[in-house]
Amino acid sequence: MKVLGIETSCDETGVAVYDTDTGLRAHGLYSQIALHAEYGGVVPELASRDHVRKLLPLIRQTLVDAGMTIDELDGVAYTAGPGLVGALLVGAGVARAVAWALDLPAVAVHHMEGHLLAPLMEDDPLGRPEPPFVALLVSGGHTQLIHVEAIGRYKLLGETLDDAAGEAFDKTAKLMGLPYPGGPQLAALAEQGRPGAFRFARPMTDRPGLDFSFSGLKTQVLLAWQGSDQSEATRADIARGFEDAVVDTLAIKCQRALDEAGCDTLVVAGGVGANKRLRAKLQEMAARRGGRVSFPRPAFCTDNGAMIAYAGALRLQAGQHVDESVRVTPRWDMATLEAV
Repeated sequence: MKVLGIETSCDETGVAVYDTDTGLRAHGLYSQIALHAEYGGVVPELASRDHVRKLLPLIRQTLVDAGMTIDELDGVAYTAGPGLVGALLVGAGVARAVAWALDLPAVAVHHMEGHLLAPLMEDDPLGRPEPPFVALLVSGGHTQLIHVEAIGRYKLLGETLDDAAGEAFDKTAKLMGLPYPGGPQLAALAEQGRPGAFRFARPMTDRPGLDFSFSGLKTQVLLAWQGSDQSEATRADIARGFEDAVVDTLAIKCQRALDEAGCDTLVVAGGVGANKRLRAKLQEMAARRGGRVSFPRPAFCTDNGAMIAYAGALRLQAGQHVDESVRVTPRWDMATLEAV
């Protein structure tokens, strides 16, 4: 089954073709970073309009890259939520139109399920991780620990009570004067910082439970920055201290989640999953426990069409599809999904 995947939940226009027999055929991505940079963040209306401009040309180019025509598709998958309602409607409208014109089944995909399943999309030397496992979904909009009992059966173990980890990276970078998007800039700067020069709290690790909170950490960094000489060396040291605090907090909570769920396998997905220090820390933790941790390739940590095509293919193969109406769900609880 050859499935076209469309992702337009925020400011990335992603398209891919996934073949259940041969794997990922092609994927394309258009980022709106330059468009939103002058505003210091995503402007929803501008995001929607740019999806309108970029989506159809990207579909055509991705099909060329896959070496196939649109008539060879067997199904269409699209992100229906969570996300920005206008951006979601662009992708959903195009996906439903393609499916209707070609008389193909279409399936609405949960954006975070796409992220969660991204590490399963490609071959792993140890084999693809099989449920049950624990998933850490860590991005600009979400920080959640999920017990994956089966594909489509998800139990929330813990989540952030305020800022997501990626959001905390972006906001911390902004308060220290780094350009948009700040998270990757801060992580790159942290590579130059001295470990231990600044030590910040590991939030909520001194109490039981699996929830997160990063807003207080952001305030600690602000106070440290305002009270410093604000030199480039100090900026790098503070960035390193902040990153270490976030990474340690995530690792501590992941270990607790694995213990609570009785699992040895951890799957990590979402934009912050591309962070080098987080990857190294979690790999070290998994090795110490005698378990394993799986990540998608860095290009598939951020929003992309490949994860939507893959998640959609699994559901289409299971006979799941939606009707011809164009509906999106900007707020969507993953626990309500149908099992595959």
